[in-house]
Amino acid sequence: MAFKPLHDRVLVRRIESDAKTAGGLIIPDSAKEKPAEGEIVSVGEGARKDSGELIPMAVKAGDKVLFGKWSGTEVKIDGEELLIMKESDILGIM
Repeated sequence: MAFKPLHDRVLVRRIESDAKTAGGLIIPDSAKEKPAEGEIVSVGEGARKDSGELIPMAVKAGDKVLFGKWSGTEVKIDGEELLIMKESDILGIM
């Protein structure tokens, strides 16, 4: 993939959740919510302070993360649906 996010943005691939509940019920596609869990595909170099000093990113490619339900912008790169979001939209690393 030839895409690199800029500044403090990250490229995330959603991780699909199970199609069954804990009780064994199958969830139809129409009732599924988009998962708020993903894997970092690539990261930018980080944000800059007013002084120009680079603030390093806290996440790296391969990290599994949780993010807000409405976070990011959906994009299609090489036929795959991915999300671009700011590092601040990430709630935590799993």
